[in-house]
This record gives sequence, structure tokens and C-alpha cells, in this order.
Amino acid sequence: MNEPVIVRNSVAIAAVALLQAILPALIAVGCLYALLIFFGLFDTELASYFHVMALVVGALSLLILQPPRSTGGQILPGPLQLAFGVLVRWSVLLGVLLAIGYAVKFSEEFSRRVVLTWAVLAPGLLIVANLILNGVIRRLMCDPLNARRVVFAGCNDVSRALSKQLTDSQELCMRVAGFFDDRGADRLNVNGDVRLLGKLTDLADYVKKQGIQVIFIALPVRHMQRVTDLLDDLRDTTASIYYVPDILVFDLIQARSGTISGIPVIAMCETPFYGYRGVVKRLTDIAISALVLTIMAPLMAAIAIGIRLSSPGPVVFRQRRYGLNGEEIIVYKFRTMRVVEDGAVVTQATKDDARTTPLGRFLRRSSLDELPQLFNVLQGRMSLVGPRPHAVAHNEMYRKLIKGYMVRHKVLPGITGLAQVNGLRGETRTVEQMEARVKYDLEYLRNWSVAMDLQILAKTAVRVLHDRNAF
Repeated sequence: MNEPVIVRNSVAIAAVALLQAILPALIAVGCLYALLIFFGLFDTELASYFHVMALVVGALSLLILQPPRSTGGQILPGPLQLAFGVLVRWSVLLGVLLAIGYAVKFSEEFSRRVVLTWAVLAPGLLIVANLILNGVIRRLMCDPLNARRVVFAGCNDVSRALSKQLTDSQELCMRVAGFFDDRGADRLNVNGDVRLLGKLTDLADYVKKQGIQVIFIALPVRHMQRVTDLLDDLRDTTASIYYVPDILVFDLIQARSGTISGIPVIAMCETPFYGYRGVVKRLTDIAISALVLTIMAPLMAAIAIGIRLSSPGPVVFRQRRYGLNGEEIIVYKFRTMRVVEDGAVVTQATKDDARTTPLGRFLRRSSLDELPQLFNVLQGRMSLVGPRPHAVAHNEMYRKLIKGYMVRHKVLPGITGLAQVNGLRGETRTVEQMEARVKYDLEYLRNWSVAMDLQILAKTAVRVLHDRNAF
């Protein structure tokens, strides 16, 4: 709950975090060898004992000296908490080294001058290095593009206290837009620090028009029906929804309880890619898509030539679809038809569709027409695995017919997804078929893991070879 959703700089943050994880071993071992050189002992007989000590120190550093995490409202620990954590862990490491030296009876072979200087100097370097890296991570996380806009449904002591905490804690990457309440400013007895945006009935429209990304519902438990009505109204948005402080609801997406700066909240509808989970997802997408593009480049070039020679029109078909948070994106595919539809009405492809070219029929059946979407993945517009993006015209139709349809847009759309590996690929002839697809999409949001993504990719590779719904 205290971890922000990283929209920008996720790769850079992951790289700094990786450096922070291996830095203790680098500093501890590097400092030891620097002192050996400084005291002129690197080329002596004592050096062999220090080589063994360096190996042990490197291994112990990776296990014991990981940077301390914050236990309060901050995501990253403050300077005093960080320094104290490093000193405690360093003391543990020294204790383990002394125990090992006593057990193997090698403690007499080491230069006390080198060891004592190292024992004092290394933790100081560790503290300085971690403070610098934490500052870099904090700056990357606090990029304005990572800030999610927040509104509160209900203006009371709890919601106002939480609003203040969100404003004071920039690392949470949330910017409060204001409050909705059926009572006026006079009844609420609020001053200029509270911005009232309207009544509760105005909330859903405001969220959709203003692009609000997070909603905290802070209504009393006795107003359960009003909470339920609000949730129904907000199903047609992509906003993350939290209830403050406590309630049992149904149909939850990534439900989890926690606190924000000591104030209890329960997530009722949230993206699964919060904190470093989103970083792991993005790194996986980049690594796999770059590898596949490298391997498939000759085949993609041959397909492009084939399309150009077989029928008039562009090689790559570009279509507007809905991406993360319901924002329009341009999705790439190899053109498989004689027509290029991207208007208010888009006719779905059917079996033996007369618009499909002979080469296009093969590309669709083998899913090779989807290969250009790997560039969408590298751009950050799509993911390898996620709910399949639909044409804008289809989205506008189904969002009015299927409850909770827009919730599937809380994550990046995918080249493949849970619905596709469960037989729901290709044309959707009825609303019931689309409802089944959405059901699998929401199940993916509830249960996401890296293992699930890899399993879906493996099943996709198998299904492509004998999928009857591909045409």
C-alpha cells in the first residue's frame, strides 16, 4: 500500500535498486583490498589469507548487508534509520567473521591494523553510498509523471488526515484534487485547505472527465448502500478504488489491506503492478520482446515483402485501441485484409472473410500478424501478457453492455492473455462471449504473477499451432 505505481523511470529505478543490492559486497571487498594496497600487504604472504576473507565477506555482505527498509510511512528510510540499520547489520557481519575466525583458528594470521581500519571505514562508506542511491531512487520516483491524481468520496476527519499525509509524503506519488460530499462547506466546517468538488452523485462524471486515477471512499459503514452505489457508478472508469477504513465487499480486484502513514485502508480495485511488481513486469516484457524481435527479424522482413507484393496497401496496419487507463493507443499488426478499418464502426473478422488476403489468412491463422506488436511492447504501450486490446468502436459498445468492462484497462493490454489461452480468441459473436472474455481478464488482474505470465506465454505457443478460432 505504501509502494507507488511506477509509470515513468521504472527501468532506471530497477537498475539503481540492483546496484544497491550488490553494492555492500563491492564496498566491503573493495575497501579491504584498498587497505591491503595502502599498507603494502597486497604482495606479501598475508595476502592469501585476505583473499579467503574477501570471498567470505562478499558472500556475507550479499546476505546480511541489504539496505534497510522503512518501517514508517516513508517508502525509503530516513538518514538516521538507514545509518542505524547499516550499523546493526555490519555488527552482525563482524560477529559472524569473528566466529568463523575463532572456529578455524586463522584469526592470528591477519593484520589487526588492516582489519580494524576496515571495520571502521567500510560501514561509513556503505552509509554514504546508500544515502546517495536512496536520493537517486527518490528523485526518479517523484517524477511528476508518476503522480496519480486523487479524490475523496466523503469529507471527514479520517479522509482529511489521509489527504494531508498524501500531500506531505511525496514518495507516495499521489496528488489530491479534492473532496466530494453531499454536505456543504458550512456543515462540514472546513476552511481553505479543503477543496470541495461537488456532491457524491457528481463523482463518477468528474473522474471520467478529469482522468482521476485513485479514489478513496471515506463514508461511514452505516452508509453501505451509498458505497455500493458509488462502486457501481465507478465500474465504467479505470480508477483505483480504496475504502477507508474497513469494509467487506465483493468482486474485488487485487484486494489487500494495509496502512498509508498509519491510517488503515483496504484496496477494493487496484492494479496488480504496484511497487517493484510493475518494475519486474516491465523488465520481463523488454527482455523477452527484444529477444524475440532479434530472432524473428528475418522472418518479419520476408512477411513485409510478401504483403507488399501480394496486395496494394500498407505493410503495417495501425488501429486505435484502448490501452492503460482507457487511453487511446496505436496498435501495430501486419496487414492481412484488403481494407483498413479504424472508424466509428469496425467489422470483426469472420471465418472465410472475403476481405482477407491469401497471405493474410495464413498470417492470422499462425498469429504471425501480431509480431509488430512487439514494438508496442518496447514502447511501453502494451505488454506481452494482459487483456487483449479491442478496437475503440468495440470498446464504446461493450462498456455500456458489460458491467466492469473498463476495469480490464487497469493494466497494459497484452499480445496474448488468459482469455486467449482458454479458447476465447478471435471473433466474439455475442455479448455472452465478450462477458466470458472479460471474466478471464479480471481473473488475470486478481491473480497475476510472473509464473502466470510465463505459463500463459507457453500455452499461447502451443495453441497457435492448432487454434481453430484463428482466422
